[in-house]
Amino acid sequence: MKTVFSTNHVHARDKFDFWHSVACKNLVDHNSLPECRLTFDAQIETGYLGNVELVLFHNSPMQVSHTGRHIAHAKSDHVFVCRQVAGVIFLEQDTRKAALEAGDMALLDPLLPYEGNFSADSETLVLKVPRRELEARVGKTRDMVVRLIKPVRVEDRLMSSLSAMLPSLAGKMDTISEEMVGNHALDLIAVSLAKTMEADRPRVSSAKALVLSNVRSVIEVRLRDPTLDAQAVADAVGVSVRYANAVLADHDTSIMRLIQARRLARCRYALEDPNQAHRTVSEVAYGWGFSDMTHFGRRFKKAYGILPSEYQIIARRAARRTRGIDRQ
Repeated sequence: MKTVFSTNHVHARDKFDFWHSVACKNLVDHNSLPECRLTFDAQIETGYLGNVELVLFHNSPMQVSHTGRHIAHAKSDHVFVCRQVAGVIFLEQDTRKAALEAGDMALLDPLLPYEGNFSADSETLVLKVPRRELEARVGKTRDMVVRLIKPVRVEDRLMSSLSAMLPSLAGKMDTISEEMVGNHALDLIAVSLAKTMEADRPRVSSAKALVLSNVRSVIEVRLRDPTLDAQAVADAVGVSVRYANAVLADHDTSIMRLIQARRLARCRYALEDPNQAHRTVSEVAYGWGFSDMTHFGRRFKKAYGILPSEYQIIARRAARRTRGIDRQ
């Protein structure tokens, strides 16, 4: 994590204005009002884990509002997963209100107005999550905003604990590992959101979100099994193949296409990973559930535009160049 702003060496009269401009740039455009300008203190740190951007900030008491005027200039490609680290933050969006204490989490959408009220010694971690990647896991997210997720259920405790670790992991791993951790975090967030919706008010949209999340989870767990097929996945989730594929059709995929896409992605990560450079292409393919090398090579080239053997050679050369630069 990199500290992009701190009020420690800023004159008291300028602290809040400087903070506000940096916060608008790194998080989202908004209005804010501090409890006291002259005693205001704050710090912002940022980092990345794959496609997930991390923004960690602590600040003195203040109120914030994200209005229609700000939304007119907002980008729509991210949603915010907020985890309260210390203190309390009161959030309101889309008629729902929640008070987040340490360990609690909630979703915010920067395309909708919201208000927040920070307590003294508040510290908040915001995961800026690609909207499309989260919606690929849970469907449309509007009904999920400001649903309080407390670390009570096992899934929610795991999600909260992993989220708390993310700032300490940012910048400490290679690109492949960071991307995998970021994807795991997204999977856990999706599970918690789906289960929270199911518990709050069962409805068709939340039921679909839960099926989508469970299908993805079953596939991920059993990806190495070469006999994994649509029926096995549907049976494990407890729905029919037809219903599962209907849910996935809303996201332009199916059970078998999702299995193949995840296997190909795992193989690509393995071929790029310097720690797995000793493995042959066939070992990687068989290890992730492919049983036909010709089929694997054809599918890999269709997905990434290059044969897996050529991809591995390029990845190894890039790794050697990187090591050479590091030694210098």
